Amino acid sequence: MASEIQGADLELFGGADEIAVQRGLAEFRAGRPVEVTAGADRVVTLPLDGASATTIAALRASCGRDELRLAVTSRRARRLGLDVTTPVLIELSGQADLASIWSLATQIGGKTPVNYRTASSATVAALELAKLATRLPALLVADSAAARAIARDPRLISVRADAVQEFRRRLAHSVTLASKAQVPLREGVAAWFHVFRDAGGGSPVAVVIGEPDFQKPVPVRLHSACLTGDVFGSRRCDCGAQLQLAITRLAESGGGVILYLEQEGRGLGLANKMRAYALQDAGLDTVDANTALGFEDDERDYAIAARMLRIIGCNRVLLMTNNPGKLEALNAAGVEVVGRMPLQAPINPDNRRYLAAKAAKAGHWLDGAFVEAEDEADALQPTSEP
Repeated sequence: MASEIQGADLELFGGADEIAVQRGLAEFRAGRPVEVTAGADRVVTLPLDGASATTIAALRASCGRDELRLAVTSRRARRLGLDVTTPVLIELSGQADLASIWSLATQIGGKTPVNYRTASSATVAALELAKLATRLPALLVADSAAARAIARDPRLISVRADAVQEFRRRLAHSVTLASKAQVPLREGVAAWFHVFRDAGGGSPVAVVIGEPDFQKPVPVRLHSACLTGDVFGSRRCDCGAQLQLAITRLAESGGGVILYLEQEGRGLGLANKMRAYALQDAGLDTVDANTALGFEDDERDYAIAARMLRIIGCNRVLLMTNNPGKLEALNAAGVEVVGRMPLQAPINPDNRRYLAAKAAKAGHWLDGAFVEAEDEADALQPTSEP
């Protein structure tokens, strides 16, 4: 009987590690601390993204003014001038306030911190948890032994470091179809919206345009959500134009699939995307802006996309993309990519620098688009009188 009850509990609640990671994500999103452990290594971590002067003071009060450190990724550490390949813990003085800590985590042109050390495995996992929560990968960190008052608080969620990695690895396997319905689009385009859910709280969507034949290779667009471009028509990127172009081409060709993925800002999340925009306005390109914030230049994972395609019965695709990384990622995830269909939207003065950086640094196939844009610009130039 006891084993039957334990089995029922597992079915009802899931594994303890998965529950802990999901609750840890919720705590980070709410701006509350989480304990992360790796064997004897135990740290209390608080995301800087969402912290206030009050919460920092409370964390300091629990562990002593000189015990608090800032954890950043190796990408951010190198921006600060540190010659490292792993995340680090930067020592914070007792006088470091919210503004100065934010400067260490986000600003360009800052001074190199004097005192730092290599981050422990528990801290590295905490940074990964922050990314999963779409928070800035910058954390206030204290040893659990130092943060005694917080570590004893029964409200503190504790997460094992290897559970975070396992959660990331298995996230795609958690994707299930939640609902679907017909949604007529503009200009009479017929579509079915298949809404999915995953263990991280995401709701990606497969939009099936027309009536594609899943027994043959299907045209597929992997489209990362872009609120600014898709909804508001931002000219800083080509996302909205690409989405509309994909819908039109799929409707005209008899059908296909658009996967609308919750990977705003190449996987950074909307708030961090705006922070990257601010750094672009200060002179960085789109790739360097992401890495200056501590992210990889592209944080997207297409395993969820592959899982969605398999669920709707689409196993062979003609990928509508200019990004070679998408072809490699889908093939690696077990979806056969039999060909590519370019999807080049118009270049304008506001997105030219953004697209040029993607072509130069991420290898996007955009050379033809730039040639066409130059030809159009030349054609618009006034000719001199003979």
